[in-house]
Amino acid sequence: MSEEPRKVVILGGGLTGISAALHLRQPWVLFEREAKLGGLAITEERDGFHFDLTGHWLHLRDPAIKQLVAEVLPVESRGEPAGRAGRAPSREGMGTLSGFPHQMVSVQRRARIFSHGVTTLYPFQANLYGLPPDVIKECLLGVIEAKLQTTGAEPRNFEEYCLRHFGAGISRHFMIPYNEKLWGVHPRTITADWCSRFVPLPNLEQVVAGAVGADAGRMGYNVSFLYPKQGGIETLTRALASRVQGGEVHLRSSVESLDLGRREVVVAGQRVPYRAVVATLPLPELLARISDLPDDIVAHAGRLRCTTLRYLNVATRSLPAADWHWVYVPEKHLPFYRVGIYSNAAASMAPPGAASLYVELADRGPVSDATLSDVAQGLATIGAISSPGDIRFADAREIKYAYVVFDEHYRAATTAIFRFLESHAIYSRGRYGGWTYNAMEDCLLAGREVAGSIEAVPGSKTS
Repeated sequence: MSEEPRKVVILGGGLTGISAALHLRQPWVLFEREAKLGGLAITEERDGFHFDLTGHWLHLRDPAIKQLVAEVLPVESRGEPAGRAGRAPSREGMGTLSGFPHQMVSVQRRARIFSHGVTTLYPFQANLYGLPPDVIKECLLGVIEAKLQTTGAEPRNFEEYCLRHFGAGISRHFMIPYNEKLWGVHPRTITADWCSRFVPLPNLEQVVAGAVGADAGRMGYNVSFLYPKQGGIETLTRALASRVQGGEVHLRSSVESLDLGRREVVVAGQRVPYRAVVATLPLPELLARISDLPDDIVAHAGRLRCTTLRYLNVATRSLPAADWHWVYVPEKHLPFYRVGIYSNAAASMAPPGAASLYVELADRGPVSDATLSDVAQGLATIGAISSPGDIRFADAREIKYAYVVFDEHYRAATTAIFRFLESHAIYSRGRYGGWTYNAMEDCLLAGREVAGSIEAVPGSKTS
């Protein structure tokens, strides 16, 4: 009896898993725990209001990924009415486009900061204008002192990184309090490994320009973004999934265990032999399913840290008072650190005359009635809504794995774990498979990269 041919097994049908399937040129099988593909890039709907799993704004820089997205969801040209491309055939696990126009819109970012009772432009470090004069003075003197400092040890943690690059004022008024709310830990307990692309570093001229109200220039990786004209970010997920071919998709199928010795995964009691595994589920979840891990890998796995995100899907009875797409909120007395308004980017995300928002909560505990009351008042305080009574409903949601903590153990732990897994042809990729901090495009790139890595292994196309 001949041995069953071994395939590439993809665990998880989020953007990384979909991208891996798109780019593989050999047989594969994909197992997704949920009833549809998408992972965190899906969209909820309630009473005509649409909500992604918090902000999913698409920023692209890679030419091939740009081309891929343009093929499945062409960007609407300015002044061109939204047309309808041909609908892809329905396939189990792929979903359909449900009549959504196959089009993206390009949106110029409107991001803001709310602190000291005022709303200012993003990023804080290059847009001090509008803050109280004593705050501007403190921030300017601090950044000048930091820029003049030419000696000293390399920053050991993110707090020291902020002080080195931004000075004491900007660090105290925004960088440290905001990032403590976001990460759930103090910035001195994490490294700066994650921030090179995500934290703009203006020069002194730009800081001064932004402090006096002159144009400091648009900066940051997300000065513009793409977003589906209708249906939320899941429209992109479905469009990409409709292109997948050459393999099998199994929904409601969660991996139970991995047998390294036999090179098999066990799903619903069935053993599936693998040539290679692309694992996109959170890294701790993957490691928990491998029973024969060596002691050093078990120890490293115990050092992986991640914070949970609790957030609210908020629907309003009227149009929002604010025109921004999202706002950063560093001050501790407000219960959230970031608020976004989907319907300011795509009006179709809410019924006419209403708005859909996401509110990311600083408190990682259960959402109580008191929390909801504080959030409603806070949204009115920052100018997102006209009054607390404007909220039609607020649904609490949780993302267990949200922000990977880049602490002192991170680099050694992940290096050892990935080296071990790849010695067994297991490639852990994506935001949580790769245990990192990234954007949606990075997940698409990770799927392409891992497909290429597997194709390049000698003898990978033979059973």
